[in-house]
Amino acid sequence: MEQILTAVTAIIAAVGGTMILFWLLNQATERLPTSWEQRLKPYVFIGPALVALGVLLVWPAVRTIWLSLFGPNAQEFVGLDNYVSLVTDARMVTSLVNTALWVLVVPAIAVLVGLIVALLADRLKPRLESLTKSIIFMPMAISLVAAGTIFMFLYAWRPEGMEQIGLLNAIWTALGGEPQTWLQISDLRLNSVLLMLILVWMQAGFAMVLLSAAIKNVPQDTIEAARVDGASEPQIFLRVIIPQIATTIMVVLTTITIFVLKTFDVVWVTTGGRFATETLPVTFIRELITVRDQGQAAAVVVVILLATIPVMIYNVRRYRQQEAT
Repeated sequence: MEQILTAVTAIIAAVGGTMILFWLLNQATERLPTSWEQRLKPYVFIGPALVALGVLLVWPAVRTIWLSLFGPNAQEFVGLDNYVSLVTDARMVTSLVNTALWVLVVPAIAVLVGLIVALLADRLKPRLESLTKSIIFMPMAISLVAAGTIFMFLYAWRPEGMEQIGLLNAIWTALGGEPQTWLQISDLRLNSVLLMLILVWMQAGFAMVLLSAAIKNVPQDTIEAARVDGASEPQIFLRVIIPQIATTIMVVLTTITIFVLKTFDVVWVTTGGRFATETLPVTFIRELITVRDQGQAAAVVVVILLATIPVMIYNVRRYRQQEAT
């Protein structure tokens, strides 16, 4: 409790000190000659933001990278041993592979589903369009923990001869199959794929909303011109609509990718990382809280950070290109 109070006090002191410093600097620059005031005023206004970024983002990142070079108690220097274990330990390798699959599969399918729904809903009557979009977007209002719990009932298993309360097993047994423990089937990573569907179900609505807005902003003149030239509907979609909403597609894709890299709740609630379903966020929690290996946990966070940086850089470049055009 004392540590929490100390941390809260430190945060309040830092915020209050920054505000006081900003006020003092602002008062000081106003007393300078006009030419110097115009030069220094922008730095005064951007200063608190830079300080906040440094304290809340840069320093923790540097500290985490430094801790990743130490052992479990953050005392013994071990160099790159924590990173070596990420590619040599079987459980760590499974976590890396699963995370890579999540990043490749979930954003692509979520964007594809969102794009299809947005395109089809755009052709419906206004009331029916609103109803359809509301239903697809509804999972976004559900927490990841709740979504994982809902799908646990969907994948629920009971021994043969008992009534199956899980929808998937109810359908499977009705077709003549035997009840399956779906979340324990690691062959071809079927259980991981079933967990990915939870995130696709939740993120498809997000993709649909943004892509629908982008499709509505496509000039009708270009579509009509393509029809006059004899283009079919698939050709119009692929060669006219898609190029004009490509920027939005990439923004949605990268946003969902970053979200996937942070996904912990779904896996933890459903399998807890067992049955070869562990991902990097789950590995981080396990190493930090269960194993109490601060160095290894920090190394996992650094890997997630390194995976996120290229996506962020690409996103920033896309924004700049869009602003330039």
